[in-house]
Amino acid sequence: MRQYRVAVVGATGAVGTKIVELLEDSPLQVSELRLLASKRSVGQRRAFRGQEIEVREAVPEQFEGVDIAFFSAGGSVSKVLVPEAVKRGAVVIDNTSAFRMEEEVPLVVPEVNMADTYQHKGIIANPNCSTIQMVTALKPLYDRYGIEKIIVSTYQAVSGAGQQAINELHEQSAQVLKGEVVEPRVLPVKSLARHHQIAFNAIPQIDVFQDNGFTMEEMKMVRETQKIFHAPDLAVTATCVRVPVFNGHSESVYVELGADFTIEEVRQLLSQASGVVVVDEPENQAYPMAVMASGRKEVFVGRIRKDLYHPRGLNLWIVSDNLLKGAAWNAVQIAEQLFANHRSS
Repeated sequence: MRQYRVAVVGATGAVGTKIVELLEDSPLQVSELRLLASKRSVGQRRAFRGQEIEVREAVPEQFEGVDIAFFSAGGSVSKVLVPEAVKRGAVVIDNTSAFRMEEEVPLVVPEVNMADTYQHKGIIANPNCSTIQMVTALKPLYDRYGIEKIIVSTYQAVSGAGQQAINELHEQSAQVLKGEVVEPRVLPVKSLARHHQIAFNAIPQIDVFQDNGFTMEEMKMVRETQKIFHAPDLAVTATCVRVPVFNGHSESVYVELGADFTIEEVRQLLSQASGVVVVDEPENQAYPMAVMASGRKEVFVGRIRKDLYHPRGLNLWIVSDNLLKGAAWNAVQIAEQLFANHRSS
């Protein structure tokens, strides 16, 4: 079996750390693992398959001889270094938004459109975390009935905004409980002048606002869903909210299907779908929750019910670990399936 030289850019971040953990038990034969990050992380060490690997600075020369490069260090880093990695022969799986909407870059969720991966020209994009879990759950419905409209409201964990946001929720929660003054510094967007308390609060803003009144996060869900389903005219609208949950994104999704359905059919389709777990026993108060999904690779679906007014309207509650299926696991899945099939070139 062929062995691969693998690089992880952003190796010390939340998603990069998860990628390394997943590679530890992956069937991918890794002959060399290069852990790359910014200057401030250089010299840190990480364990991998019985070795201690030192973190190096992410510079173009580090991609010499690399076969697979995972990127999770922010869009600005990807825009500079991804072309350098590709130029040196690496296949890049990029977890940022830098290349997602470029026409020649496949945007891939393995359970949904793995076939697109084989058309890559050196770069494969990982979709937004919220998009990944939604399209994974909707794919079997799209294939059986067609989908005419999607309305989604997200309840997104702070881990999606990085370690600083996780730390802020910890600190603010303690401050509020002690009656101390809270001074927000990170959320909703660290680079903006104004910040809001996340502890015991919900912030209806993820990323910056666009001219149309939607945030960038919301527009990612719209455009990425259309691209993944190859349906540029699919009606999608999103409202994305940051909530005081450490890990695991939740979504309330309303879809209008293109054909009549029964709830029993929908449950069966979802139960048989790859990567999906149905938890839908309202009589027993059994439904997906973030604490259930955290640490799991699957997408969980429940609260499955027909709409009260539209004959083809369907309501779903979708939950997943945003650092795993929403990021690291989706990327590693792509690599495993792509290279296992020996169609990476």
